[in-house]
Amino acid sequence: MSKGELAALRGVPSYVWRDGQERRLQLIAHWAKLDEATVLEAGGGVGMYASQIGRRYTARVELFDIELPFAQQAAVETPHAIVAAGEALPYASNSFDTILSHEVIEHVADDRQSAQEMVRVLKPGGRIVLFCPNRWYPFETHGHYWKGTYHFGNTPLINYLPDHWRNQLAPHVRAYTWRGIEALFTDQPVKIVHHRRVYGAYDNLIYRFGKPMAAARDLLQRLDGTPFDVWGLSHFMVVEKV
Repeated sequence: MSKGELAALRGVPSYVWRDGQERRLQLIAHWAKLDEATVLEAGGGVGMYASQIGRRYTARVELFDIELPFAQQAAVETPHAIVAAGEALPYASNSFDTILSHEVIEHVADDRQSAQEMVRVLKPGGRIVLFCPNRWYPFETHGHYWKGTYHFGNTPLINYLPDHWRNQLAPHVRAYTWRGIEALFTDQPVKIVHHRRVYGAYDNLIYRFGKPMAAARDLLQRLDGTPFDVWGLSHFMVVEKV
């Protein structure tokens, strides 16, 4: 498997901290407990969010990732970083106040089992904060396959195709409808306390095009939580264990 195909399968973790990550951290802090909390970053990559939470809040932060090199790098700033799969978490039930799943669940082998495991290890009253791809975002950001060859990059309109065709072009990653992501938590002891779609921060485009792109970004982000967020980049959902 090439590096590009491995990245497509597992996702590419954040290696830098920019406006997009900062905005999402503020959303996490608004909707979930971080101070005096036990926090788990699920599929945390190299630990960008975990390290920021550990620096800014009085939290005990733990992290797991399926890739050993990522977990080892994360452990530099987040000592409680281990290798694990989301479908079989090596934590006791009712362990965490807050669980962050940031653009991860679309990559796991069994997304429903991963959701169940997060609920299991969450304390009653605790919250899962989840970001994942929106099916109606106009681009598939994880690349696509064509005639057995992986092509990296944003591909327009793939997710607008029927499942049969869409899944042939992008078998390596999921994109969720509103009902699809909520359905992962059906029959679990949880309630959904917040759900909206959010637009991206477009940091790379702002770097290239400057203030006009920044103005466009600001306009799009004002549409979060309105009927026009249907084309947002990601679902942002907060799930509370009852």
